[in-house]
Amino acid sequence: MNSKKVNWFFLTAILLHISIVVLMVVFSSAFSLGIIANFIVSSVIILVPALLFLAFSGESWKELLGFHKIKWSTAGMIVLFTFLTMPLTTLINAFTMLFVENAVTGMTDQVLEIPFLVTFFFMAVNAPVCVEIVFRGVVYRGYRKSGTLLQAAVLSAVLFAIGHMNFNQAAYAFVIGIILVLLVEATGSIWASIIYHVIFNGYSVCLLYLEKWLIPEGIDITPLEGQEYTDTLIYGMGVALILASVTMGIAVCVLIWIAKNERRIERLKQVWTTRRDKRERMITIPFVIATVLSVAYMVAEVILYKMIN
Repeated sequence: MNSKKVNWFFLTAILLHISIVVLMVVFSSAFSLGIIANFIVSSVIILVPALLFLAFSGESWKELLGFHKIKWSTAGMIVLFTFLTMPLTTLINAFTMLFVENAVTGMTDQVLEIPFLVTFFFMAVNAPVCVEIVFRGVVYRGYRKSGTLLQAAVLSAVLFAIGHMNFNQAAYAFVIGIILVLLVEATGSIWASIIYHVIFNGYSVCLLYLEKWLIPEGIDITPLEGQEYTDTLIYGMGVALILASVTMGIAVCVLIWIAKNERRIERLKQVWTTRRDKRERMITIPFVIATVLSVAYMVAEVILYKMIN
């Protein structure tokens, strides 16, 4: 896999996603997918095209995807690293909510209708594994063959962001995409990013159900609106900013420790160096088309939401 194949894969995945959404809208009166079916379809849309492109590349799946062993001590520090980066993602999430709807909140009621273990499997195990195979495996490693590590990190993070197909998640997904690439380079294994992603999503799922269990049935909590909603978000951003300014410094130290523990500190440093021996074009026509389609889809989604509400 190289950058050209990666871009063609992503365009294929985006076209598939949009096509399925259009079909669901057109035939909405005939059938509608439940939340579990939506989880499955979302994984299939992105994983199957990636594996097909990978199969025709003729390369070793293990080497290309990077399933290499890591130390147990490293795995433990990845858990700590995940929680240390959460205030930053919370800050970004709150900021985007000033302008667009929280994508996860919009599906909360449907999610809470199914058992906790089922939700945990699909959102905190299945989704992270599929996504990491695609974006830190196929996409990042494909880009890495065509350009510098930094270029590969940024472009894979861009695709990871717009692949969420909504502005709210795209914002913090870009930052997480960069963080996960650094983690993969610090360990040399995609298992590192999978552990991070499982912890990150699993924590969110647990909070979701914990809130449901703590609030007695029959109590109607009126959502905040207008200036009160804005003030609450700004206050939350202030708290998250203070926490992030402290935790991200510690997170950097933990990342360095992880790299040293896996004897890859020099490799981690190479992310910031510029190599001039690779001249293959990274941004191609399929990349541009996929990006334009994704952004147009997200804009249309925001407009439709505002029209309905």
